[in-house]
Amino acid sequence: MLVKTFRGAFVCTALGLVLGVLYGGWTALGVVAILAVLEISLSFDNAVVNAGVLKKMNAFWQRIFLTVGVLIAVFGMRLAFPVVIVAITARLNPYDAVHLALTDKDRYQQLVTDAHPAIAAFGGMFLLMIFLDFIFEDRDIQWLRRIEQPLARLGRVDMLSVCIALVVLLVTSFTFAAHAHQEGGVHVDKGQTVLVAGIAGLITYLIVGGLSGFFEDRLDDEEEREQEAEEAAARTGRPRSAVVLAGRAAFFMFLYLEVLDASFSFDGVIGAFAITNDIVLMALGLGIGAVYVRSLTVYLVRQGTLDDYVYLEHGAHYAIGALAVILMVTIQYEINEVITGLVGVVLIGWSFWSSVRHNRALAAAEPDTETAARVSVP
Repeated sequence: MLVKTFRGAFVCTALGLVLGVLYGGWTALGVVAILAVLEISLSFDNAVVNAGVLKKMNAFWQRIFLTVGVLIAVFGMRLAFPVVIVAITARLNPYDAVHLALTDKDRYQQLVTDAHPAIAAFGGMFLLMIFLDFIFEDRDIQWLRRIEQPLARLGRVDMLSVCIALVVLLVTSFTFAAHAHQEGGVHVDKGQTVLVAGIAGLITYLIVGGLSGFFEDRLDDEEEREQEAEEAAARTGRPRSAVVLAGRAAFFMFLYLEVLDASFSFDGVIGAFAITNDIVLMALGLGIGAVYVRSLTVYLVRQGTLDDYVYLEHGAHYAIGALAVILMVTIQYEINEVITGLVGVVLIGWSFWSSVRHNRALAAAEPDTETAARVSVP
């Protein structure tokens, strides 16, 4: 299972490293490898959250996620996205932006850095909404019970997560964004930019997440009607018509995953500039990491890891909340990518260990339950 699931990632690694050597020699090989490790460490929580969504999709859409989704992740977010950002913020046409990225790497890096407040606000708001909607939901399984129980009760208030997210955005736009962001060596106020980008991130979440939830609910209703139709057909012997709603539901869930991946990739793309400003090496290294994250997502689904380790999804969502806060803070202050990666790893590792202890406690309680049952039998 492990080799089969990660076979594509191994092939992409070999191909990416070879292309790196052909493009820039052995130094480029090291840069590509470092970028791949950076992407994996920053996006491990992405894999866990994606697995929670992907397990609701059939094998066909899981393959789409690993094929078409990888192409979108690699060529869309890791290669085209930085160029598009430069084209929009610097008011360049796409050709000039690509030419600038290939011929004047320092200027290109500066333009991407100048666009960071808008990127961080958009991605931060999207990720913050994911965290808030998770933490305000009343769940049967709770990890940090003293925190999650009162928050679940508060979550009964309609639109509470949206209100909190907007308050966070307003505070950010009047504090971090308004205080001395360096743009080309000049101090400027990015409050309006952050406000607009953050609202755009919130709207994107509401649209994509809302459509995904709507079609998922429709799918559940349709499955119930399909089951009733199967029972009726079995009694009468009449043929049944096929249900096509699952395709639409899966499509919007796939779209949600792509936007989620895009939000997670922001910190990786920005952090990559601390290592290199060559977009070719950046695309190769981050692309390799993206393929591993995708493969890890599918592996978690097929192994049923989220069912076996019940707090793992909680830890991933807490990591998402931490990443959202970090993105907002980086609008003004620089935070090392190592810290960003370690926060996610620590939270997920903590939730994994809590899951292991939970499973051990259940296993230890089972013999006592069986003994009590035998004693009670006359």
